[in-house]
Amino acid sequence: MAAINQKFEAFKARLDKVLHEKNKVTDVLEIIEQKTGVRRLYVALGFIAFIALYLMIGFGAQFLCNFIGFIYPAYASVKAIESHEKDDDTKWLTYWVVYSVFSLVEFFSDIFLFWIPFYWFLKCVFLVWCFLPVSWNGSHILYYRFIRPFILRHQDRIDSALHDAKEAVTEVFNLSTLNEKDIISHARDLAGELAHNEAVNRIVNSAKTD
Repeated sequence: MAAINQKFEAFKARLDKVLHEKNKVTDVLEIIEQKTGVRRLYVALGFIAFIALYLMIGFGAQFLCNFIGFIYPAYASVKAIESHEKDDDTKWLTYWVVYSVFSLVEFFSDIFLFWIPFYWFLKCVFLVWCFLPVSWNGSHILYYRFIRPFILRHQDRIDSALHDAKEAVTEVFNLSTLNEKDIISHARDLAGELAHNEAVNRIVNSAKTD
């Protein structure tokens, strides 16, 4: 219990520091703080509590959850692109990789998600955990513990599959630009090439048998 209280106090201190940075959001909080006499920290915590409650029982919780998990990271990613530092680019690229993997898993398990109580609240907590600027950032943990090792282990197969898919799409696109005579001619060339390869294979197999 003491450890939880300690972490919560550390979170409050960090949040209070962020809320005193100069931007449009903190300007609004400053006005509210001056007019109500309530510290902006508690205004922010009250707002967070309201959002959490709404995600549990409110209408349109799915939209709000996806909005929170997308709009701020998208804005932060634009700022990272425009900056000259590399670390913020890596941070947000890592988040989007985790977000993509999670969305893929979510798509295939959608039929089961209906039965999870307060799913949109839990998903929102997960996404916020993935982009929080803390040492235990979720996207960093999930990427380096699970996603990166899996990709590196199967990288050659994935590259090969992508290369084959690219060639197939290119072939289909090239065929779509040919007229009827060109298609017939192309088909004959392919058939001739296949027949030639088959004949060579038979000769090689016959020579091995002899």
